[in-house]
Amino acid sequence: MMKFIVAANVALIVVLSIANASAQVSTHTLDNGLKVIVKEDHRAPVVTSQVWYKVGSAQEYGGITGVSHILEHMMFKGTPSYPVGQFSEILARVGARDNAFTGRDYTAYFQVMAVSHLETSFQLESDRMAHLTLDAAEFAKEIEVVKEERRLRTEDNPNALTYEQFMATAFNSSAYHNPIVGWMNDLDNMQVEDLALWYQRYYSPNNATLVVVGDVDPQQVFSMAERYYGQLPARQVNYHKPRVEAPQVGQRHVEIKAVAKLPYLLMGYKVPVLNTIKESSEAYALAVLAGILDGGRSARLSKHLVRGEEIAASAGAGYSLYAAQDSLFLFDGTPRSGTSIEQLQAAIEVQIDTLKNEPVSAAELQRVKAQVVASETYQLDSVQRQAYVLGSLETVGLGWQEMQNYRDEINKIDAQAVMAVARKYLIEDRQTIAILTPVSGQSEMAKNEH
Repeated sequence: MMKFIVAANVALIVVLSIANASAQVSTHTLDNGLKVIVKEDHRAPVVTSQVWYKVGSAQEYGGITGVSHILEHMMFKGTPSYPVGQFSEILARVGARDNAFTGRDYTAYFQVMAVSHLETSFQLESDRMAHLTLDAAEFAKEIEVVKEERRLRTEDNPNALTYEQFMATAFNSSAYHNPIVGWMNDLDNMQVEDLALWYQRYYSPNNATLVVVGDVDPQQVFSMAERYYGQLPARQVNYHKPRVEAPQVGQRHVEIKAVAKLPYLLMGYKVPVLNTIKESSEAYALAVLAGILDGGRSARLSKHLVRGEEIAASAGAGYSLYAAQDSLFLFDGTPRSGTSIEQLQAAIEVQIDTLKNEPVSAAELQRVKAQVVASETYQLDSVQRQAYVLGSLETVGLGWQEMQNYRDEINKIDAQAVMAVARKYLIEDRQTIAILTPVSGQSEMAKNEH
């Protein structure tokens, strides 16, 4: 399965993993608007600190796509107090790991370290929240790094290129249309001034959440946050007008021709998420539906398409109910040698039709739920994943408390609820299909584009 399919299922499992420990979560909001969330985990003397900003590629518009991701890179380029290179060097000297990631709905920065060095993290992270140096020469180097990243990870990766074109076809007015890394033309024309405006607009304590998970005392963390982050001024955050996806009124189809060893199929259906759905139970039913289709070797796609009929070399499905805007229920797959893309698509649609017309057995429903519960112990081993759940739920607007509902809501789902959402949402008028057709060499058009 592709990583974006896996990520949807992992997110579903991870949220459950900390539901029982939610009583250990404490929160405090500083006067400047920074929300601090602390979760105690005293099993080891380690801690993770994460700063989440409510900005990602979904806030971008034509001409500056990729600016959130580039700014993430530039956040490691220093401040007047800690010039370029010193941020990560200081953390490395105390044995800390640090990194960052940009998504559609957020940008986040994190460190994992011995609890005795949490103050070092606060000192450095709070400094770059307000005093980042955006040097033109450093930007000129870093933009080339990002462009090369785009070439390697997207343009030279046929499956990733297919996914990018799939998303651009599935979404028209929604900002999920744009790739997180940005379109190459926008990267070619990006200016350091674009980053400066983005930084001033969104990198403010009142547009951020600080999440700390580990062997800590909440009151001590709040005091330390007040000392380092509390002195930063809040700024007015002028959000763009909402870009809600217009209703889809028919099937969409795109073919991508690229140098590849194997064909590849992506299918997606427009579905709401907890943020946008009228009946929250439907989102949980969709999550269970994803588990029925793709929850290990006993799941239906693996059981029937990969091992049973031997139509697919791989086949997956996924859904994440925690996006900020309407998303997609995804299917992907690679046909086995001697099988066509059309046969693979037809086989997947047979599984969809079965779910629409035949109730899932009680035993199968119980297996899916038990499989999610069994992941709890493993997921609790990672303070970083716990913080990720807290930060992402808070940042997309659901609130970290949503994790408390997960177990109960999943256990409420019955066979009729699964059948109902399959019938309601997995329909042709909501469907987008992307097919990767392998070619032996670059077309003349592709050559001209490069």
